[in-house]
Amino acid sequence: MTQESSTALKTGQMFINFGPQHPSTHGVLRIALTVEGEVVVKADPDVGYLHRGIEKLFEARNYSQGLILTDRLDYVSAMPNNLAYCLAVERLAAVQPPLRAQYLRVMVSELTRIASHLVFFGTFSVDMGAFTPFLYAFREREMILDLFEMLCGGRLLYSYIRVGGVSADCPAGWEEKCGEFITFFKPRLKDYDTLLSFNPIFKDRTANVGRISAAQALSWGLSGPNLRASGPDYDVRKAEPYCVYDKLDFTVPTGKTGSCWDRYYCRMLEMGQSAEIVLQCLDALAGTACLPAGRELPPGEIMAKGVPKILKPPAGQAYAHIEASRGDLGFYAVSDGSPTPYRMHVRGPSFLNVAILQEILAGCKIADVVAVLGSFDIVLGEVDR
Repeated sequence: MTQESSTALKTGQMFINFGPQHPSTHGVLRIALTVEGEVVVKADPDVGYLHRGIEKLFEARNYSQGLILTDRLDYVSAMPNNLAYCLAVERLAAVQPPLRAQYLRVMVSELTRIASHLVFFGTFSVDMGAFTPFLYAFREREMILDLFEMLCGGRLLYSYIRVGGVSADCPAGWEEKCGEFITFFKPRLKDYDTLLSFNPIFKDRTANVGRISAAQALSWGLSGPNLRASGPDYDVRKAEPYCVYDKLDFTVPTGKTGSCWDRYYCRMLEMGQSAEIVLQCLDALAGTACLPAGRELPPGEIMAKGVPKILKPPAGQAYAHIEASRGDLGFYAVSDGSPTPYRMHVRGPSFLNVAILQEILAGCKIADVVAVLGSFDIVLGEVDR
């Protein structure tokens, strides 16, 4: 090969904007890629395109009105956002929700986790070139949204969990339909494995791509399935139990290599555990090991007594965090004794999870960027706030 032809074959680096308007970014995320051929040399995540100043908006609303802002953070998984906010405010105001309300909170949170992971399952399959799983996922998700619509009238933004309890008790027949859904849903997990999880093409695209070591995951502050896929079994529901999680029996799925496939399959296993948690809550509230047809949940208080409509917590500060669908979600609230928060800060797991992309995308091919980003299951409303 001559010197001239050798020089002509060399390729230089190219700058590519991956997003913010790209179907594989699942929102308005921009990743500034420097590539050499098909290989990523450098990746810079650029966030802020969806910034709405929600943390500042809390300061202009009383504690009850602020609740509606939490739905708009992770709008694919709104119930846990309601819960984390209410737990922080309840600590500020020394409010203790009744036991029945706590079981209902757990039930809707776990149903939301299933619905959220179904969105991930469906959209990630499309990212990897498989469309059929998307149809299965959204069929099951619609059933959960039907349950939420019966419960509180909403299908996306709920504001169901309130400071001191929940907004409404189960309507007639709701718990029966909930049990029927879980019975229908559990066998579907095997269908998902057949359709996608162990499909050889899907595994080739994901099994050894975007690997994150346990040390990397911990040093970058990852949480949720993105952390547990690398091995650490940290789950707020186990580490610092809230509501009635300490009364429930469930396991925390973990991965081994921290690859895209591990992150994917941790969520698949989590859906099965969430289904078991919902069944345990139904059984506990019904006071029986199984739920006979037509059996109503026993009556009970769903709201703490003495909680005023205009809440004025004493001056102080409180932090509460939960295991939301995408990881460790926390609310830090500061009160000056007035009806509105002095400050409110949200620890959004998606915001911290996205930061590691700059490290793990280097060396990947452009097609693998889609797989890695999809496996992180981020929601930009929570990233930008």
